[in-house]
Amino acid sequence: MMNAIGFLGNSTMRPSKCLLRAFTRLSPSRDTAFQSHHSRCINQNINNQDPYRITKLRNVAQFCTNRPSSVTTQVASEARNLSASRTCTKDPTLDKIISKNGLNVKPLTIERLEEDEKDEEVVNGDVRNIDKDGLENVRRKEIEEEAWRLLRQSVVTYCDSPVGTMAANDPTDTAPLNYDQVFVRDFVPSALAFLMKGEGEIVRNFLLYTLQLQSWEKTVDCYSPGQGLMPASFKVRTSPLEEDKFEEVLDPDFGESAIGRVAPVDSGLWWIILLRAYGKITGDYSLQERVDVQTGIKMIANLCLADGFDMFPTLLVTDGSCMIDRRMGIHGHPLEIQALFYSALRSSREMITINDSSKNLVRTINNRLSAISFHIRENYWVDKGKINEIYRYKTEEYSTDATNKFNIYPDQVSPWLMDWIPESHRCGFLVGNLQPAHMDFRFFTLGNLWSIISSLGTPKQNQAILNLIEEKWDDLIGHMPLKICFPALESSEWHIITGSDPKNTPWSYHNGGSWPTLLWQFTLACMKMGRPELAAKAVTLAEKRLQADRWPEYYDTRYGKFIGKKSRLYQTWTIAGFLTAKQLLQNPEMASSLFWEEDFELLETCVCVLTKSGRKSCSRAAAKSQILI
Repeated sequence: MMNAIGFLGNSTMRPSKCLLRAFTRLSPSRDTAFQSHHSRCINQNINNQDPYRITKLRNVAQFCTNRPSSVTTQVASEARNLSASRTCTKDPTLDKIISKNGLNVKPLTIERLEEDEKDEEVVNGDVRNIDKDGLENVRRKEIEEEAWRLLRQSVVTYCDSPVGTMAANDPTDTAPLNYDQVFVRDFVPSALAFLMKGEGEIVRNFLLYTLQLQSWEKTVDCYSPGQGLMPASFKVRTSPLEEDKFEEVLDPDFGESAIGRVAPVDSGLWWIILLRAYGKITGDYSLQERVDVQTGIKMIANLCLADGFDMFPTLLVTDGSCMIDRRMGIHGHPLEIQALFYSALRSSREMITINDSSKNLVRTINNRLSAISFHIRENYWVDKGKINEIYRYKTEEYSTDATNKFNIYPDQVSPWLMDWIPESHRCGFLVGNLQPAHMDFRFFTLGNLWSIISSLGTPKQNQAILNLIEEKWDDLIGHMPLKICFPALESSEWHIITGSDPKNTPWSYHNGGSWPTLLWQFTLACMKMGRPELAAKAVTLAEKRLQADRWPEYYDTRYGKFIGKKSRLYQTWTIAGFLTAKQLLQNPEMASSLFWEEDFELLETCVCVLTKSGRKSCSRAAAKSQILI
């Protein structure tokens, strides 16, 4: 079957309306051509005045009929049936009625402890017969219960099936903008929380529906980006039909509606990482073995591995193409994208079925992984010694043996960095960006954490990053974990680099703001390196404020003392990040399935010695001297 699949697929589908049409892949027993359908679900609305949505029926059969559109698609692949659009007529019997875009939510249950346990008794607000630790445990349990309730309330359904969580669910917010959409990036901590809770259906649905969205032509100003691009987000839109029915339609955003029209480069990388996590946690590897899913992985990989003009193995992107989705001077080769790229390539290599049609792609992935690891470890790493070396660099070297390969000017080493970097050689970090004549010395938290999680850094470097966070706890953790980057751009730098962005003012939002959602990634990195106590300290710190502050999106000021001035409340990935961090600490064996160990096979051979065209083979021996430390 795999031999019949086009390597990238050859879909030329062009829908006539701005509606998502489900990309239906038919099984080998039927017509091998892909067919296009409106992705719609029509439901009977019992009460037009009722603002609630029917989310589940009990003992009621659904009668569905396929409704293919006139659009036809010819592709070179043969795949299994993923989904068919359907018109569903339902019996009005209800099992649950909950708020719009919600999932079946169990009411919060307060457990009453037996008197003989002598743990807690509440009389007119007074707590009696309870010690301080017991009261603290009760409070923590209440916080977790509220977090789970809020997370479930944020669930978005499509055709009565959960397909993701909205970015924020603040009932008082009258202008949600796109925060009522399901973002690929934002859903990852929610997905992990559900998976570790044993609830995999929502994650499976999310992966399959976003896979359908991947296959459609995306157009911005009469230009279409390459095949394989995943949407930044999608929204379930509802439109009324005749006879008290309504139609649900998936409406994706590939950046054509986003502020600044930013390209969602990281969406496909997160999708692959989540697909691997789904298999690891649930043990259900049949999803990643499906022909349509295999095709989706290959399309993303080929889009990222496409040849270009770049001289480096790292991925070249524009500003705002990742979590930092506003102008912040990260265009080029930002560390966050490289760490996610490396993780996605390692995930793809694990999941791609090896056959004649995929062996060349797997070889390309192996070569790129080797080159990226060498490039990042050698050129992005800084500690006190390396900074002193850069400070003494000679410039304008014209030679294949140049020490200052990227012509970095010593004056780029800012005074703040020389004062900030610890004296100890046990502390260091990976710089935020590297390209000709430019090295961004800011500390970007997500990129450094994912370098640890994916083993992009050496074991010694990974420990040094955590040592730096511990040493600079007040700067990087402060009152609320964790800083998205440090330090903030201020004065003329802020004016020039951000374009005077009023949202990214110094120590706010992406410009040095504190983001609680990073807590789960920090926890996973600490668990990998055997430092769970460091993660537990950060979780305890966040636990003191998140519930009282109504789960903000981010915090402002240098030490994260105040809720962000434009921060959304009841931010879903803040809630999910907290829950996932707690679950990781409680389930170390589950955490171990989510990170990658050092791959010595990759490090044995450098891509340079595999090609005959290279002018000079790079020295892998130099890199291997750091690997085992």
